[in-house]
Amino acid sequence: MLMNKLHETDPEIYETIVNEVNRIENGVELIPSENFVSKSVMQAMSSVFTNKYSEGYPKKRYYGGQEHVDVMEQLAIDRAKELFSAEHANVHPYSGSPANHAVFFALMELGDKFMDMNLGSGGHLTHGSPVNFSGKHYRNVPYFVDRETELLDMDSIRKIAEREKPKMIISSLTAYPRELPFKEFCEICKDVDAYSLADINHIAGLVVGGVHPSPCSDTDVTTTTTHKSLRGPRGAIILSKVEDRLHDKYHPDSKKNLAQLIDSAVFPGLQGGPHNHTIAGKAVAFKEAMQPEFKEYARQIVKNAKALADELMSLRIKLVTDGTDNHLMLIDLRPSGLSGRGKQVQNALDRAGITVNKNSVPYDESSPFNPSGIRLGTPAVTSRGMKESEMQVIAQCIALVIKDYKDKAQQVMIKEDIAELVSGFPLYPDLTVLE
Repeated sequence: MLMNKLHETDPEIYETIVNEVNRIENGVELIPSENFVSKSVMQAMSSVFTNKYSEGYPKKRYYGGQEHVDVMEQLAIDRAKELFSAEHANVHPYSGSPANHAVFFALMELGDKFMDMNLGSGGHLTHGSPVNFSGKHYRNVPYFVDRETELLDMDSIRKIAEREKPKMIISSLTAYPRELPFKEFCEICKDVDAYSLADINHIAGLVVGGVHPSPCSDTDVTTTTTHKSLRGPRGAIILSKVEDRLHDKYHPDSKKNLAQLIDSAVFPGLQGGPHNHTIAGKAVAFKEAMQPEFKEYARQIVKNAKALADELMSLRIKLVTDGTDNHLMLIDLRPSGLSGRGKQVQNALDRAGITVNKNSVPYDESSPFNPSGIRLGTPAVTSRGMKESEMQVIAQCIALVIKDYKDKAQQVMIKEDIAELVSGFPLYPDLTVLE
């Protein structure tokens, strides 16, 4: 890990790394967008590939000395295609937001209309938020979860699509705890001549693990981050069909197929040189996700999420949609008399050694800075080897904090209990203070 050299060169940065390792080792990570990569992924990311500029794509570069980069990137491409059963893969995007930006850039003109899940219903910033490029440069028509069931109403979504005739419809989630009906979204897209974009950044690991339906056989374009449940480095990929089924309607003057539109949008459209060290880490993560044990890992993520959700509900903690089908759940604090107290509860859980994030809940009247919800997920704790029994203990600790989030003395005691619980699940034991 080259930590000895770092300790000599920059002891201040070294200390922050050690402190972060200690925080991780002694607490519980429940933010659903976070996970822990393998040492192999970290080693690939710290390799000499970080030194190399490689504008362009394999065999079509602008700089010399690319023979080894080409092999590495082609491995990443081939593995991504095999892993997701995709026709085409672009492994360059720096992260999820740039990947989504590239899809807009490839398929849309400024001011074009698209449909997306409203942020408050569980959607993402890059799917139409007025403060984001997607909301500033394009016209978004949101769809919402049902106010009573808090579930997607596909009949309502179809009616909106037929009325609005968007150029693209996005199916995605960041805080929706149920399966996404990708086939139904694609059918609607075909009926209204809209591109279908599935953003599976949260559930990619569940998709390749076989515990969530995959969009890739039907959807025009699929984006995903490579971290989160896929357990790779911070980055993203874009998967797509090769042929553009809407070419004659939307791109009659272009000679590029859909795959070429995507590639040219990424480079030279929005990005310069790819981050080769990260692509190497992606390739390693894709190979790891192809192994049989990854399917068991994905199954355990869902088992753990259900166990955590069931225990919380048994302790009278309200969950949005009353449960989960995937890796995450959303606590609604309003029935506990804590409307707009998500930030305070998040901070209280931090003091108890439990890391979560505050989050809006459907039809939340409080601001996103002080929302009425808490978002939880199980990918990271599952990576440490925890199972259902540990989820029950964690749920009991969370419930205690929620019921009296101002009791700091209790939080100190809970933190000690959490430290004891996680001591049996070491993650990076050799990344501690050097002797």
